[in-house]
Amino acid sequence: MGGEGATILFGLASAVVWGAADFGGGHTTRRAPLLGISFILQPVGLLCALLVALLRGESAPDAGAVVLGLAAGGFGVVGLVNLYHGLAVGRMGVVAPVTGLLAATLPVLAGILRDGFPGGGVLAGIVLALVAVVLVSRAPGEAGRRSGAEFAVAAGLAIGIFNVLISQAPAASLFSTLALAKLSSAACVGLVVLLGRRSWRVGGSALPIAVLVGVLDIAGNGLFVLAAHAGRLDIAATLSSLYPVTTVILAATLLHERISRLHWLGIAVAILAIVLIASASVAG
Repeated sequence: MGGEGATILFGLASAVVWGAADFGGGHTTRRAPLLGISFILQPVGLLCALLVALLRGESAPDAGAVVLGLAAGGFGVVGLVNLYHGLAVGRMGVVAPVTGLLAATLPVLAGILRDGFPGGGVLAGIVLALVAVVLVSRAPGEAGRRSGAEFAVAAGLAIGIFNVLISQAPAASLFSTLALAKLSSAACVGLVVLLGRRSWRVGGSALPIAVLVGVLDIAGNGLFVLAAHAGRLDIAATLSSLYPVTTVILAATLLHERISRLHWLGIAVAILAIVLIASASVAG
């Protein structure tokens, strides 16, 4: 498989896995504290990343990779905290699409700066995919609630920076760098748990689901990094950013939630974007 073909495959796979992780995490937080779910996700991701690094026979990360991984983990926690706080105090119809758009746009711009502008077909597909992210992420707003736009902007920028940083992980220590990112995130969340007084314990049926979500989350991270290393960062970031499509489809299939016309339009636009990117990449 050529580089661009691997980027498309890994990018779409990361969107599927990340979307499943978001669905599982969002559903589990209805029964368990968000802080507790976050506290479980990080060590699970750390252990999984270390295991994959050992199986791949990766070398120990150098000083640059250590700084990269720890910084990425910090930005990842900032993004997660702002996203969920924004969803809690603001309007989902504002917070989710703004976060998704910014988180996708930053690595796309970084990819263009690194690799130059893609061909016309790929560029059109990228634009359509960003539109699809906004459409699929839209949710009905609640009258009388603040927009939460400031938290959405902070979350989108932080998650976008995390994606840019982690995509630069050295080829010889991809998952070792991811493990460092999870170590940094775990330390940040652990500090909040120790200093805070809010409920964080997770038990019962929510615990194994939280562990599964942690595995899916690190798998999505790993697939995104592999996609970015196989080809263009902008293509990898664009395709992986389509994860809300997976979340919406799972919610409709498993929870029987209604897919709105806007969501159907977003799914259709996402499919068109994938076809454009894939066909233009193969032709190129």
